[in-house]
Amino acid sequence: MFLPKGVTRSWTLAACLLAFNVPAWASPAHTYDFGQAASAAKATRTVEVVMNDMSYTPKSLDIKAGETVRFVLINKGQLLHELNLGTATMHAEHQQEMLKMQQSGMLTPTAIKAMPAGAMDHAAMGHGAMSGMKHDDPNSVLVEPGKTAELTWTFSKAGSLEFACNIPGHYQAGMVGKLTVSQ
Repeated sequence: MFLPKGVTRSWTLAACLLAFNVPAWASPAHTYDFGQAASAAKATRTVEVVMNDMSYTPKSLDIKAGETVRFVLINKGQLLHELNLGTATMHAEHQQEMLKMQQSGMLTPTAIKAMPAGAMDHAAMGHGAMSGMKHDDPNSVLVEPGKTAELTWTFSKAGSLEFACNIPGHYQAGMVGKLTVSQ
């Protein structure tokens, strides 16, 4: 195949994919240097976390590197809450996403609503051609008032993390806990 000078086959493939609206550079699967989602069957420990309005019980957790923890999340508050595992920087970024979800009407004070495909201008929100905004990060779960949910995670290395609710205003009101992963 003849290609103009300076044009590589990979560049040509990328151009073809763009021409046919195939997401060649779709965001990679979420990966986290501190661990990964796991099945509940692999859990070596279960930790119950109660979500009250603007606080968690317990307020801190100690985990061992390599441990797989099944978090059972019980929302005893009157509001929708989230448990998100990450660093303070990750939470600040996620809070911006959650704010956009709230502004779109997808998040209400007590629930998350599915948005019909194409109902939002995702390009304007920095999401490219997404067909629907989702809250589907493997390190995060939303729990409606009076409901229970689970998140199971294998912690791969030692470090300091937080578990937090990134619904607008909740983190700032104190809905954050310390998660210490030791060797």
